[in-house]
Amino acid sequence: MSIHKTIAVFEHQRLKIGDHGFKQTHLDALLKLNEYHDGNYFEPIAKGIKFNQYVGIIQVDGLSIEIHPKADKEDDDHKWKDVLINMLKSCGRLKAKSSGAANVKRQHLNLLEVYFEMYLLEVENLVRRGLIKKYRTQTQNTKALKGKLEFAGHVRRNLIHKERFHTTHQVYDGNHLLHQVLHKALNIVDQFTKGTRLNDLTNRVLLNFPKVDLKTITSKQINSISLDRKSSSYKDAIELARLIILNYSPDISSGKEKMLSLLFDMNVLWEEYILIQLRKELINSVYEVKGQDSQTFIGSNFLKPDVVIQHKDDPNKVYIIDTKWKRPQNKSSSISDLRQMYVYNRFWNAQKAMLLYPGESNYNSFKKFETEDFVRNGDQTNSITHLCKSGFISVLDENNKLSTTIGKEVLALLEEDFQS
Repeated sequence: MSIHKTIAVFEHQRLKIGDHGFKQTHLDALLKLNEYHDGNYFEPIAKGIKFNQYVGIIQVDGLSIEIHPKADKEDDDHKWKDVLINMLKSCGRLKAKSSGAANVKRQHLNLLEVYFEMYLLEVENLVRRGLIKKYRTQTQNTKALKGKLEFAGHVRRNLIHKERFHTTHQVYDGNHLLHQVLHKALNIVDQFTKGTRLNDLTNRVLLNFPKVDLKTITSKQINSISLDRKSSSYKDAIELARLIILNYSPDISSGKEKMLSLLFDMNVLWEEYILIQLRKELINSVYEVKGQDSQTFIGSNFLKPDVVIQHKDDPNKVYIIDTKWKRPQNKSSSISDLRQMYVYNRFWNAQKAMLLYPGESNYNSFKKFETEDFVRNGDQTNSITHLCKSGFISVLDENNKLSTTIGKEVLALLEEDFQS
């Protein structure tokens, strides 16, 4: 399927029938996709949709829709077009040296092509090094008696052909689940790269890939894959295949259009990016940075702040950060978010908690929660005052690129000396 038209939009933007070639068939397909994903991707509006915080790319019926992140709606659009791919690279979801990523500036961004190229090169590398074989059980007619004779099947199938045996036996070859998953993803890539720069590479990889059974691959099967020392080299290829297969929606609209979507939740990406930047900044310090640290709350419920910074030797030095990609109105955090931070403070005995938003670096000062907790340490009782603030960090640097100094700036917002 070659892509004839591209629409570039931003998160929380509206797209209606008639805008840039957007048709009713496209709308129907997107609404069906949204239904499959519990209504998370878009909000239906009159004759169109309003995008949520999911960014990435969707291809359907000759149309490619690119959804870019944009923390500040007042900013120029061009500032934000490279942010997503750079954030994905920083979070380890794209290889920094992939040739696809290198081509982004040279040609119009197509995130799917970047992932497709990564996948094709991974599979090509596996084929070049030699694909692994595994034992599997096979039941079929053979000309030699080997394995277990299936008597009922033998009588039914070989009444005339006395020279044949219907047996169940072991076979050692490459026709196993790992290769069936890789081949399924290759077939999907083949459908979406026809007429693109990746067409020749796709054909070459498919030609060199061994013949395997064509099976319906489910998410349960993919998630059940466990790699051992022999198959550890398949890790990246299987992860990419999983991403491609689980985001493929054949016959999603009236049994005609095939759709492939690759969408990322900016709330999750923002949290991952902040965590990685903080770990990089504090790697040689006396502080430990934890992501999604959890404590039991009530019954089977858990509290999970996004980031916990804890001094390795001093249990009273704890700092909580909760990341929020969507900025609050009037730069004032909601009362529900503040209550949540208060609970985090009490359960982790934290000195300070911060709600971290993207935005210009003007921020609120710490405010004291009205109550104090008393922590007993041996015979000494210590009073801990809980503080909370809303912090704003610029996502872009002075060159309108994704900032790589965010970790240092976040620590500065906590107003503490985090040097070892």
